[in-house]
Amino acid sequence: MGLFKTELHRNPAALSANGGPWKGLSDLEAATCAWVSWFNTERLHSELDDRTPAEVEAAWATEEARRRVA
Repeated sequence: MGLFKTELHRNPAALSANGGPWKGLSDLEAATCAWVSWFNTERLHSELDDRTPAEVEAAWATEEARRRVA
């Protein structure tokens, strides 16, 4: 939650990069959805060897499919 608030609400540079300041609740909701999507699929994660969560999930699915065939 702290990272979310810092990146989407409190940091002026991040705020302008994400379309803020918000004019209303619908603007904030749209920005929140976009941030959550980025956070869950596109960000590089050090615990995942600097890969995105989407890359790790795709690699896992490929490996699972190979394992099931074998």
